[in-house]
Amino acid sequence: MNLKLLHPASWKEYELLDSGNFEKLERFGNVILIRPEPQAIWERVLTDAEWQKLAHAHFTREQKDNFRFGEEVKGGWKKLKNIPDSWNIKYESQSFEITLRLALTGFGHVGIFPEQGENWNFIFDTVAGWNNQKSRVLNLFAYTGAASVVARAAGAEVTHVDASRPGLNWANQNMQLNQLTDIRWVYEDALKFVKREVKRGNKYNGIIMDPPPYGRGPEGEKWTLQEKLNELIYLANQLLEPNHSFFILSMYAVGLSPLVGMNVVKTHFDVAEPECGEFFLKSNTGRDLPMGTFLRFSR
Repeated sequence: MNLKLLHPASWKEYELLDSGNFEKLERFGNVILIRPEPQAIWERVLTDAEWQKLAHAHFTREQKDNFRFGEEVKGGWKKLKNIPDSWNIKYESQSFEITLRLALTGFGHVGIFPEQGENWNFIFDTVAGWNNQKSRVLNLFAYTGAASVVARAAGAEVTHVDASRPGLNWANQNMQLNQLTDIRWVYEDALKFVKREVKRGNKYNGIIMDPPPYGRGPEGEKWTLQEKLNELIYLANQLLEPNHSFFILSMYAVGLSPLVGMNVVKTHFDVAEPECGEFFLKSNTGRDLPMGTFLRFSR
């Protein structure tokens, strides 16, 4: 088995400037932010004064006694310089270019996970490589829809599923920013939706999923990655076309090995050797930052 380490080399408008002391210093376009990062257990290369001088805003978490790494915990932004409420950045690869809206949220997110650029390249190149053959892509836990936008730009019919109304609205804005139309928006718990799609006998040429470690559905449905992932992958296998298809699983949970995803996927999919490994963000200061595991294949 060949585990890979991949980083999104196509980014021009994103940089990891430094990391350490459980935080990261990042540039998104012209905006530089300090955000929590539980895996950055090392010391910073730049000084605290340099971080403060560079940063436009700093997010700190609210204290919570039973906080677990990977769990969503609210906090607050302290603005250190004037910045807009929202701004746009571009992602450019050799094959395509998209524009994405960013904003400061109460969970410390900004609207993208930069390491996913590697998956966006894979999605576009796979769908475009089918030479305009009709294809259907399902994006689960789809957040603000960058992967949905990429799949639609490549020519696929896209179904975007998320349990957050604000997330769906944000994804719709990203679709419009890229002069695209007709992404199907589904406000629902991902596992419930997949179960119904299996009963309906629907099939997809591509399935993308980036499940959170913990979460709640629209009706309070509890999600934990370890408890639900095996069932989700079992159902996904029934939805995916046997040929002319691709599958992507991303997981960000501290301490979860890429082999977990590999074993679950190989349990349910008849695929010899998926591409598997870990994403990371390349740092200007040499402290490259691990950003979760990935597994993907096309056939």
